[in-house]
Amino acid sequence: MKMSPLHQEFVLHFGEMGSRWGINRTVGQIYALLFLSADPLNAEQITEALGISRSNTSMGLKELQAWRLVRMKHVPGDRKDHFTTPDDLWEIVRILIDERKKREIDPTLSKLRALEMQGPAGDDYSEARISELREMIEMMTEFYDEMSRLETERLVKLMTYGSRIAGLIDRVGSYVPSPGKQ
Repeated sequence: MKMSPLHQEFVLHFGEMGSRWGINRTVGQIYALLFLSADPLNAEQITEALGISRSNTSMGLKELQAWRLVRMKHVPGDRKDHFTTPDDLWEIVRILIDERKKREIDPTLSKLRALEMQGPAGDDYSEARISELREMIEMMTEFYDEMSRLETERLVKLMTYGSRIAGLIDRVGSYVPSPGKQ
């Protein structure tokens, strides 16, 4: 499989960014290749296009499947497994956020709760900071849960109104009701 210069640049960039996102370069490149591919690709095609070993391809595909970012797709007349990414960009973003929440936010929240359950440790400042952090993460998690339940169209609409909503909050926050009108 021959990649266009546009394809190559995108794949290389995703590989570089992968390490910043907590995945290795090869996994990022595999995902980028599949993301831009109009047709599902089999492992041999991925291996050839990226110039990586078959075992790297296999491990990368398994990791991407564990993240739910890559799916197997049957190609009629071909017995090999083919792989593709979800077509809906919003679905991809939702999966990424959900998976990162499971791997990073949820364990941290559990640890903060466990630390609070231990009871007073005689370090009021640290205890208060832990409690404050837990409360903030819980608030963000609740907000995420609400947003994740919105249909894509409503979420997009909400996001496009972002700065207007912030302005509205500012106006409501400065509103002082007249006596007797509460």
